[in-house]
Amino acid sequence: MRMTWDDVVAFALTFPEVAPSTSYGEPSLKVGKKMLARLREKDNSVVLPGVPSEEREMLSESAPDIFFYEPHYQDYAIVLARLDIAGLDDIAGLIERRWRAIAPKRAIAAGRG
Repeated sequence: MRMTWDDVVAFALTFPEVAPSTSYGEPSLKVGKKMLARLREKDNSVVLPGVPSEEREMLSESAPDIFFYEPHYQDYAIVLARLDIAGLDDIAGLIERRWRAIAPKRAIAAGRG
């Protein structure tokens, strides 16, 4: 299922305290000053922080058409997802988990909008 950055934004904005922003000169979503996700325009992928290396390896091996990473991200808990191939169901759990990790307790208590 093909998706766009706008689809990622629409989903993420259902969580309290998420706001559109920029990171490294590209569109991103943040909770406060912490990055939730970022568009990587050069290859139309989404940068998804908060994914430990073991999980990133599993994702990139089980669904290499969707998930990947590059040497630049080797030392970071980040996976990339190709928006041209990924569906919301592929990345929704990663976005929600990251939101729960970085959102204020009051926002988590309030739940999704």
